[in-house]
Amino acid sequence: MDAGQSPISFDFEYTCANKAYDRAGWCERSSMEHDFKADIDAIEAIAAVPTILAVVSQVTGLGFSAIARVTGDRWICLAANDQVGLGLGAGGELKVETTICHEVHQAREAVVIDHVARDERYAKHHTPAMYGFQSYISMPIFLADGSFFGTLCALDPKPAKLKDPGITGMFRLFADLIGIHLDAARRLATAEAKLLDAKAAAELQEQFMAVLGHDLRNPLAAIAAGTRLLASTPLDERAISLVAMMATSTVRMSSLIEDVIDLARSRLGGKISLAPSMEPLEPLLRQVVDEMRATHPQRRIEAEFAVTKPVFADRQRIARLLSNLLGNALSYSPAESLVFVRAQTYGSFSLSVTNHGPAIPPATLGKLFVPFVRGQDTGNQQGLGLGLFIVSQIASAHGGTIDVTSTDDVTRFTFQMPLVVLDERARLAAGPVIS
Repeated sequence: MDAGQSPISFDFEYTCANKAYDRAGWCERSSMEHDFKADIDAIEAIAAVPTILAVVSQVTGLGFSAIARVTGDRWICLAANDQVGLGLGAGGELKVETTICHEVHQAREAVVIDHVARDERYAKHHTPAMYGFQSYISMPIFLADGSFFGTLCALDPKPAKLKDPGITGMFRLFADLIGIHLDAARRLATAEAKLLDAKAAAELQEQFMAVLGHDLRNPLAAIAAGTRLLASTPLDERAISLVAMMATSTVRMSSLIEDVIDLARSRLGGKISLAPSMEPLEPLLRQVVDEMRATHPQRRIEAEFAVTKPVFADRQRIARLLSNLLGNALSYSPAESLVFVRAQTYGSFSLSVTNHGPAIPPATLGKLFVPFVRGQDTGNQQGLGLGLFIVSQIASAHGGTIDVTSTDDVTRFTFQMPLVVLDERARLAAGPVIS
């Protein structure tokens, strides 16, 4: 700590009284009625929050980062990453008028301070003097209807370079992502509160999944762009590792979103749409294998391709099918074992993924392609249990089949489809076949 800087100390209260709130749990009431329990639960339900706070602290160097619920008269900590021993966790409360988040709430704009002592506006401000910090950033979190929810904030007793487009952009992207998650949860809670019967509930849930999947695409693309921007800036080894983790997470989240959208479409009576062509398929299959090797550097993945004949197929869908099969094989096989991919065109197009490990139990084998069904827990699985369901839908849409064989040592998933669709209209749409 620099000379002349006082240690950070918070005078906070932990609010835990049981007060009433509305059925959906989101109606903002007076400070005497609303204990923010629903807000804390909503933030805790977002699995990415601990990672977001850890990345914020690592990239900025700030020792304390938090998500706060901020109203006109309350400041409540909903989640925190406390590396400086402040003792402020979920449910901790500060007097709102003593916080800069109060000003963010009033102005609805971010506040960024590199060095309080050298900042014309905040050098004599009561908040830094009260809490003893020198660097600070607070980004507002808005819901879809434009209402102010709270802030993503961080601070440290030492100065830090925060007025940087990469830093502020990262905070804005994370704040937007949190807002999207909160708004989706609120919409689902409100919808469930208004359901009249089980049939209406099922229909609304399917529609919600479709809307949720689409709503997450844009902020996810923004996060991916921000991650690429961070990766191009000078970072220490730990920050490089965290940025790589963020990049891997965005790829996985993108795949999950696509799975949810396809599930919703199938449940609502639709089918997976295809854009088939005669473009070479092998380069994209190799790309999928290379990407999986990059995101699982500790795993051994080998591939053998003999795609010597044209395949009339949707290249992106087939790539997704391979990605899901590979992800499944990596999740349900020992870390030291080999995963093998083979694609060939001998009479038909065949694509198989083989992994080693214990046999799939007979009770599970018959339900592998059912949504939300997963195999025995190995501690490595990530996802919703939709991957193999989407594989089966892609196979069916191509007029193909997906089969699985599993012994005490080897499990193999095999996708097969005709090389060329004989429908003349499809052939014309595909263009000339090059042999």
